[in-house]
Amino acid sequence: QVQLVESGGGLVQPGGSLRLSCAVSGGAFSRYVIGWYRQAAGKQRDMVATITSDGSTNYADSVKGRFTISRDNAKGTVYLQMNSLNSEDTAVYYCNAKYFTWTQPRWGQGTQVTVSS
Repeated sequence: QVQLVESGGGLVQPGGSLRLSCAVSGGAFSRYVIGWYRQAAGKQRDMVATITSDGSTNYADSVKGRFTISRDNAKGTVYLQMNSLNSEDTAVYYCNAKYFTWTQPRWGQGTQVTVSS
């Protein structure tokens, strides 16, 4: 059973930086497409960034140039480096994993990021 656990969220001031981590256990991590999503209060969950098994990345327009997704296959961990944070980045951040044999992606429990002075 594949499990994902996010960490690294918290309170940060506008303009600050934060790095989120997603630890994946119980499966072949290097084969999965990993994504970061976020959901602000009262809004839908939206894609933030994705990374494929070969390292190709994709970002939402709202975070391009500020956020960087990366993965360490040896550690089974994906990261989201967030810079130049602003209040619009406040949300619960979730990671997920996708694989072609799965009917649904696997989700972590989420970690809260609050950007406020």
